[in-house]
Amino acid sequence: MWITFIKRACQRAGGGVLYTVMADLNGTQTNKQPVTIFVVDDEPMLLEMAVMILEPLHFLVRTFRDAQSALAEYSTADPRPALIVTDYAMHSMTGIDLIRECRRIHPKQKIILVSGSVDESICNKVEARPDRFLAKPYQVSDFVALIQSLATG
Repeated sequence: MWITFIKRACQRAGGGVLYTVMADLNGTQTNKQPVTIFVVDDEPMLLEMAVMILEPLHFLVRTFRDAQSALAEYSTADPRPALIVTDYAMHSMTGIDLIRECRRIHPKQKIILVSGSVDESICNKVEARPDRFLAKPYQVSDFVALIQSLATG
């Protein structure tokens, strides 16, 4: 059911890279090693949704319900994830805090900040800026397009 939903969303987004990636879902095995993505959000349903969207696209998804556990894993990760997707508003550490700490470890880490509580202007007020911002609620096709552009580009 989710794969059908994702296929439709990607087809509506207009073929191209998204259509090529989705073509792998017909059972063809890829010889590439999966690209790792860390997804950080305090909402379990959003973490599950990210896994359901990204794993069929051959991404290895690691989920974290808080920024501290994501940072602990990130600090020892080898190799580092290709991309981090983090929510802004979490309990004891914000997404901006996580971005700052990850960039101290690896300054070129690619990061997407998602939020339903602040807008993109928050990125102009901080030194540790994400590569991209995505407002919640977002379209699956927009989410996939951002992931594709940063994680594989």
